[in-house]
Amino acid sequence: MKQVVVTVVGTQRDADGEENRIELVTVGKYYTKNNIHYITYQESTVSGMEGTTTLIKLYPSHAAVVRMGHIEQKQEFREGQRSRSTYVTPFGAMRMSVYTSRLAVDIAGTTVNIEIEYDLEIEGQWQSANKLSVKIREDERQNGY
Repeated sequence: MKQVVVTVVGTQRDADGEENRIELVTVGKYYTKNNIHYITYQESTVSGMEGTTTLIKLYPSHAAVVRMGHIEQKQEFREGQRSRSTYVTPFGAMRMSVYTSRLAVDIAGTTVNIEIEYDLEIEGQWQSANKLSVKIREDERQNGY
């Protein structure tokens, strides 16, 4: 397991064309087991999910984001497909659906770039067009470089 720097950039564009962008840079962990790549990190107040651990699983055919803690959710991203999940918060649960229009993963050693574009529906209503960019690079300060 390697310590890595995780940079997450998310943009949402709503029906009015207004765009909201968040960026989180944090330290996380990265490892591979049985041909599945795992990235885990702690969310912060920047993402609005403080107290939540996010685990990204990269499979040969798709990606999954699992959130545990203050927020509970498991969402799969498969290009050209719709997937459903339940987003559980301390205030209640919401049914979510995403249609993934693009999923691109580039892995070179401990450098990983993930690009996901998807439409988000909550309780059956379209909410936003989203882009999620996740970049992972080895944390040279912690791994003896």
